[in-house]
Amino acid sequence: MRPCKHFRYTEKRRKDVRRMDDVKLIPVARIRNDFISKFGLPRQSGLIQTLESTLVFEPEFRNSDALRGLEDYTHLWLIWGFSENVREGWSPTVRPPRLGGNKRMGVFATRSPFRPNPLGLSCVKLRSINLNDPSSPTLTITGADMMNGTPVYDIKPYLPYTDSIPDAVGGFAHGAPEAPLTVEFPEHWLKMVPGKKRATLMQVLAADPRPAYQENPERVYGFGYAGLDIRFRVKDGVLTVVEIVAVL
Repeated sequence: MRPCKHFRYTEKRRKDVRRMDDVKLIPVARIRNDFISKFGLPRQSGLIQTLESTLVFEPEFRNSDALRGLEDYTHLWLIWGFSENVREGWSPTVRPPRLGGNKRMGVFATRSPFRPNPLGLSCVKLRSINLNDPSSPTLTITGADMMNGTPVYDIKPYLPYTDSIPDAVGGFAHGAPEAPLTVEFPEHWLKMVPGKKRATLMQVLAADPRPAYQENPERVYGFGYAGLDIRFRVKDGVLTVVEIVAVL
């Protein structure tokens, strides 16, 4: 007896589900920028529009045909991996920094990196498609919230007519982060920062790069940026750069 169409369809669905369960994500590209660690990174994409990164494709995906038509878009969605935040297991609740770490929220109501699948989603601006780089094609983007070496699993165009929802409600993260810090950057330290990278660094510092819940005014914090170790203190809403050391 021949199986009915419904039976054949059901069996096909089951095989499709099994195939999807076996899917293994592989990076199509990696981020290249001035941040060697997650410390100091913007907490969301788009917060620091001058932060420039390069998207370098893995060798098997370096095919300009895959980018045909991308030049007609201004923004992109990147699906990427929290490569520095991988943990075994997961928790159904997390402590969002926006709530001061004093209240737990469901992990799916936050953008915490500690998720069942450590995937991030960022909207970035496409500045240029580069066809003459040694690793071409590459993409120059701005506004990313990813560190150097971050794996990118997929790239999709941002579509204003469907991706922009002006009346959307943002839950507990309903507005922009708190007012930025005042930055005091002594001239002799500022001179060590390459001229084209100073404006971005000033914005990063003003946005308060300290780990969540850190309030010790005597503590010296530091993070790597553009081959430099930037060290600073924060007291009474003022961030003061106290030292810069070249990273060998």
